[in-house]
Amino acid sequence: KSESFNKSCPFHTMSKTAIDDFSATVRRQALDEAAAATFPAAQPIVNVHAHTFFSYNYRGYSPSHFALESKRRGLAVSGIVEFDCLDGLDEFLAAGLLLDLKTSIGLESRVYVPEFGDREINSPGEPGISYHMGIGFSSTDIPQEAQTYMDGLRATSAERNRGLVDRVNAHLDPVALDYEADVLPLTPSGNATERHICVAYGRKASAQFPDEEALARFWADKLGVEVDQVADLPDGRGLTDLLRSKTMKSGGVGYVQPDSGSFPHMPDMNRFTLLCGAIPTLTWLDGCSAGEEAIEELTDVAMATGVAAFNVIPDRNYTPGSPDQKLANLQEVVAMTERRGLPLIGGTEMNSPGQKFVDDFDSDALYPLRPAFLKGAHILYAHTVLQGMAGMGYLSEWAKNSFPDVFAKNDFFNAFGEAFSPRGEDRLRDKLSSERGPDEVLELARFVVT
Repeated sequence: KSESFNKSCPFHTMSKTAIDDFSATVRRQALDEAAAATFPAAQPIVNVHAHTFFSYNYRGYSPSHFALESKRRGLAVSGIVEFDCLDGLDEFLAAGLLLDLKTSIGLESRVYVPEFGDREINSPGEPGISYHMGIGFSSTDIPQEAQTYMDGLRATSAERNRGLVDRVNAHLDPVALDYEADVLPLTPSGNATERHICVAYGRKASAQFPDEEALARFWADKLGVEVDQVADLPDGRGLTDLLRSKTMKSGGVGYVQPDSGSFPHMPDMNRFTLLCGAIPTLTWLDGCSAGEEAIEELTDVAMATGVAAFNVIPDRNYTPGSPDQKLANLQEVVAMTERRGLPLIGGTEMNSPGQKFVDDFDSDALYPLRPAFLKGAHILYAHTVLQGMAGMGYLSEWAKNSFPDVFAKNDFFNAFGEAFSPRGEDRLRDKLSSERGPDEVLELARFVVT
């Protein structure tokens, strides 16, 4: 399997690959050619939280590439999540349709939770700040109010990045970035992250210090470490992780402590998500912070303003072969989602070097939790299809009127997600109607894919 990446991407290690080109036309042609292959049958494995190069993927994967690799690996459901944008949505849904791959799209950002203003949640060192998500977006044609909100997210992020670069430039002198010239070209749509900035610094320093020993001494001096602690030059994981930690995170020269006005409040993002016909989703790190130790209280707060699903990145919550507190926390939080009827979604993110393409669901730690992750992914896929076709998604009026409780609703959406696949979309679209009841819709889903 090729591990080559686009030379215009910040993550290449070998030669350019067309499917990761910044041109959508080039990517689509590459995907069309690759789609002629024979693929394995789907397996009981999922990854519905992976970033692409529209926010940051350490392998430089485009949405088309992630879809293709998902099909090659036999994922039952594949989902992308981007920071502060929906730029990959149309491409990813189209790739799923071409490959007969079940897909979903999410958006991730950060929010402020006033009720937890004095407690750290899942953004280390930042009390009251939480990574937060919307999942199951089915269209980029969203209400103007929602578009204005999303535009604001991107504008605020860009402003934050420019301020960060200014502060870090002063510290790293004579190495200095021009945000427009050095950072934005590393992204296909200008949606840069801190990781793009770190790569840009690595490359800029390498250009100014072509001798590797001199380059290592520069970084050791500027970051306050010994030379032997500087690794993976010029822009690999060792260097970029160290740079990010020392200059951009709490205590670093570029860091500014956020406050209640730095990010939208959780109810604001939930409202945006609902306006888009998607599902507000609480995210969880590992249960070790003061906020996550009060996970029942946090979930109550979140659900009161619209949260109806729960996100976990499972691989960082256990050490294979070594049960520990994080694994116990993971097991407990999964049990909580099941008690509350919150669909559980998960993935590997792929926005930090070394993260897996898909979790090891055969491991001792994850095997018992596999059914919950599979069910959540099928629910998410079913919502994406039904919301996109007829406004009959998980939180729609149709769903509210069709089920006696959340558990019956989950069972229906899970069954639909298992039974249906993209090859039946044209036939389903012609017959689907909110006048149909759940049993009819499920029977129809099974019929159109036979």
